[in-house]
Amino acid sequence: MSTTSPPHNRSRSEDEDEDDPIDRMISRTGCGELHYAVQECMAEHQGPHDWRKCQSQVQKFKDCMTSFQNSRKEQLNKHQHDSAKSAHN
Repeated sequence: MSTTSPPHNRSRSEDEDEDDPIDRMISRTGCGELHYAVQECMAEHQGPHDWRKCQSQVQKFKDCMTSFQNSRKEQLNKHQHDSAKSAHN
């Protein structure tokens, strides 16, 4: 019997998040909790083909990231449009 705690009982310290650039990037998107849910599900369902049991979590994370990316694109396009408009004035 293993003495390690199950994945859903693991807690991430702020130090861990600060050391991982991917975690920092994902946390800035607002999708961090969904990312951790995918990681926890994957840890619980290890083995070939077991990842399919996590498709709900993966889809929610994907939707969140897509929404963030679309929002970011809109912000960049607006900024570029505003910059071009002010350059002509």
